[in-house]
Amino acid sequence: MNSALYLGRVRHRRFYPKKHEFTAGLFMVLLDLSELQTVFRRRLLWSTKRFALCRFRRQDYLGDARTPLDVAVRDLVQEETGHRPLGPIRLLTNLRTLGYRQNPVSFYYCYGTDGSQVEAIISEITNTPWGEVHRYVHDVRDAHKGGGALRFDLHKAFHISPFMGMNQDYQWSFTPPTEHLAVHMSTIEAGTARFDATLTLKRHGITAAKLAFVLLRYPLITWRIAFGIYFNALRLRMKGCPFHPHPRFLTEGAGLP
Repeated sequence: MNSALYLGRVRHRRFYPKKHEFTAGLFMVLLDLSELQTVFRRRLLWSTKRFALCRFRRQDYLGDARTPLDVAVRDLVQEETGHRPLGPIRLLTNLRTLGYRQNPVSFYYCYGTDGSQVEAIISEITNTPWGEVHRYVHDVRDAHKGGGALRFDLHKAFHISPFMGMNQDYQWSFTPPTEHLAVHMSTIEAGTARFDATLTLKRHGITAAKLAFVLLRYPLITWRIAFGIYFNALRLRMKGCPFHPHPRFLTEGAGLP
C-alpha cells in the first residue's frame, strides 16, 4: 500500500513586527487516490465512503464531487502548466474528525508514469475563518533543486492571516513523501523574512495498531488545529500585531474596522 500515516510536528515562527512562535505535534494521512476504495477497509473508525470518526469526504477537495479527485488534480496541473501527470496522485491531508473539517493546507504530489518522480505539487490552502480555498500549482520543471529538496518562488495571491498583508512573496521547499517528509514555507517582504512554517513528518504504515495510536495520541485533531489557530490569533492580537482586513472588505482604499 502506498497510502500511509505521517506523524511529526509543525512549527510557526513570526519575526516581524512582533516575534511569535509555537510548535505542535500532529499526524496527517497520505492517501494514494487509486487506493481510496481499499485503504480503510474493515476499519471501524476510519472511512472514505461513510460517516466515521475519521473520514475522507470527496466534497472537501478540489473540483466537482462528481469528478474523481485524481482526474480533477490532473486537469488542474495540465491547465496551469501545460503538462498532464499520468502517474500516481498522493494527497497529504487532515481527514474530517467527528464530522469537522479543518485543513489549513493539503498537498497533492503528482508523479510521472513510472511513479518514481514527482512532476508537480499542488498546495491547497484554506483560510480560517473565511473558509476560502486557493491552490498553488508548483511545476517541478521550474523548481530550484538541491539537497534532495524542490524549491519554488512565487508571489502571494491569497489572503490567509489577518496579521499579514498581501504584498509578500513565498519561498516553498518540499521533499517528496518517502520515509521522511518536510515542507518549509517562508514569506518575504521588502527582502526580509517575516514568517516561516515548517512541517516535519515521519512515515508509518496504516495498521490497526498505528491507527489506534494516532487517535489516542492526537484526539479530535481537526478540532485541536482550529483551537490552535484562534488561540494564537488572540495571542498575536494581545501582542499588538497590526490587523490587515480581508481584501474583499476593502473599498476605495478604505478597510472595515
